[in-house]
Amino acid sequence: MRVGLNVFISTLALFFAFSAVAQDAPYLNKNLSPEQRAEDLVSRLTLTEKASLMDYNSAAIPRLGIPAYNWWNEALHGVARNGYATMYPMPIGMASSFDPQLIEEVFTSVSDEARVKYRLARTIETRDNMQYAGLTFWTPNINIFRDPRWGRGMETYGEDPYLTGVLGSAVVRGLQGDFSDGHLKAQACAKHFAVHSGPESLRHTFDANVSERDLWETYLAAFKDLVTKAQVQEVMFAYNRFEGYPCGASKRLLQDILRDEWGYKGLIVSDCWAVSDFVGEKYHNWAKTREEAIAAAVLAGMDVECGNMTKLLPAAVSQGYLTEADIDSHVKRLLAIRFALGEMDFDSPWDNIPESVLCSEEHRLQSLDIARKSLVLLKNDGILPLAKDARIALVGPNAADSVMMWGNYEGVPKRTVTLYDALKARIPDLKYVKGCPHAAELEKEPTDINAVVAALDGYETVIFAGGITPRLEGEQMDDVDIPGFFGGDRTSIELPAVQKKLVAALVEAGKKVIFVNFSGSAIALKDEDRICSAIVQAWYPGQEGGTAVADLLYGEFNPSGKLPLTFYADDSQLKDFKDYDMEGRTYRYFRGKPQYAFGHGLSYTTFKYRRPKVRTLEDGSKAVVVKVKNKGKRDGDEIVQLYISKPDDAEGPVRVLRGMQRVSIKARQTVTVTIPLDEETFNWWNPETGRMQPCPGNYVLAVGRSSVDKDLRKIKYTY
Repeated sequence: MRVGLNVFISTLALFFAFSAVAQDAPYLNKNLSPEQRAEDLVSRLTLTEKASLMDYNSAAIPRLGIPAYNWWNEALHGVARNGYATMYPMPIGMASSFDPQLIEEVFTSVSDEARVKYRLARTIETRDNMQYAGLTFWTPNINIFRDPRWGRGMETYGEDPYLTGVLGSAVVRGLQGDFSDGHLKAQACAKHFAVHSGPESLRHTFDANVSERDLWETYLAAFKDLVTKAQVQEVMFAYNRFEGYPCGASKRLLQDILRDEWGYKGLIVSDCWAVSDFVGEKYHNWAKTREEAIAAAVLAGMDVECGNMTKLLPAAVSQGYLTEADIDSHVKRLLAIRFALGEMDFDSPWDNIPESVLCSEEHRLQSLDIARKSLVLLKNDGILPLAKDARIALVGPNAADSVMMWGNYEGVPKRTVTLYDALKARIPDLKYVKGCPHAAELEKEPTDINAVVAALDGYETVIFAGGITPRLEGEQMDDVDIPGFFGGDRTSIELPAVQKKLVAALVEAGKKVIFVNFSGSAIALKDEDRICSAIVQAWYPGQEGGTAVADLLYGEFNPSGKLPLTFYADDSQLKDFKDYDMEGRTYRYFRGKPQYAFGHGLSYTTFKYRRPKVRTLEDGSKAVVVKVKNKGKRDGDEIVQLYISKPDDAEGPVRVLRGMQRVSIKARQTVTVTIPLDEETFNWWNPETGRMQPCPGNYVLAVGRSSVDKDLRKIKYTY
């Protein structure tokens, strides 16, 4: 009764507060467009009220019936920080599925849960800001994972601009829904714009300077896709500087490119307290005063600030840094979005989604499905799949760590199945020994490796659940400074020494080791590849990850995941972390031999590719056509990858991904795979125009199972 009474009193107060407003005011007319309603409402606001609405934590304006709203919400891989929600694998794991359709379905489910949570929050007496309960989600992170040491790389969709653009667009479509009728289901946000991927410890001071080719070919490509193809409705600017300007004050980025060249009409939001970084010797030291800083951000294009600087806008106007008219266009945009979401009216066609979708069985099974498709079988000498009666032991710091499996920007699932839980359900008397911590520095007592090996006497096969944890890699973790890790990033991509020693000791003792690596980034596994019988890359696989890994180990499904980034052999193959030049980085520009290549992933069957051909389809379009045979005895899914290269461009990439298709092929059967060729397939750097565009010339089309030569069938093609 108390909750219901509070809702009634709040609603009544809001009604009387703006009852003096003419009820035929255009902004109250739901038959008008969100833009028309916003235009009218802005004309009724004072300068102070306008400034308050540009704050991420926007207070109510009762006299006009405007409710309080907090723009900050997260849904990186499920609704975060707001009670129970279905948790899916981290984006870097979802990227291993190479499956945009499934990812769109996942984020459709996420937006369903988000809509229910928002509706429930609006029916109880809440604190004014409703943080993490709104409909504006600061995801996806589509920065390029250019260096495996970056702690936030796990939030991204890998190192390839094309793959990132395709999968990031799927996230946007799933979250926002089809808003052709003006009703926006939720708002997605492409972040962090632009040229941003570590180091975390320098993000408030770093100036990223890159060549024009790298800018357009690598760092802007996915953003352009989300803006021009997926119609993302929000873009977040990054902390760092670009060409000497803080990204949030860069007219070139936010106006010339984003709005003028790409025609972007949506909102621009700051990263949190990024505008504050404009000022001060410890930060960018770019603006002299806070008033100058907030004015610069607004004039560059910022509509909403995550921080505490918008309150200075009236002073910035009085000091002549900008005019009230400069502010009006930003307030119109943000109000139009609030109307499109139905948030201003407490009314939306999405209000009828039942509460039963929260943590539903359907969503749990969906989380399991994409967790299975995210797993990458890196090596297998034939030990997998395990026999049903195999006598195994489970060892390792990640075997029973449920929190590790959630990654970062996480919610709380109603249940999490660790690898220990899943194996224990199969083997009631499972032998389990933690063995060692993630890193020796995290445990007061040193690991007694001999005692661990002795405890496994009689067990020939050991599943080692190793890797790292989100407690060591992630967003600006100032309290992390141990060998191999600093501030959320890594200083080495090697497996922590204590784990390397234990795995080596187990093998030396005659154990067959199946290494299951949990991490949000590439680990150097050269030594482990040499001595282990099998290696599985599990990422941070979400609430059903343990079941997915156990199912893979026992052959309940045929693995199909492919790496969305390069696994380098060791630290010697890495460049200076602070160097943003792409030469020598990622599969596109790395000239050496990686441990595991971009696109690599094994199966329990074998696929054979015939020589591809280019054909003209019935509609007159062109396509690459290739026959793929499953030579094995098991049905399986293969991810067919299309790469192009331009031999006459000596400074260009080795090859670039331009198409992909997941196909299911029954044992001993052959399928014909068709991958369209269009103008964008042949987007290439044109130094004369300074842009990526379709470029006539001679190309090599390569089709196969990974990005390395031995896995590709090639043909020459002139476009």
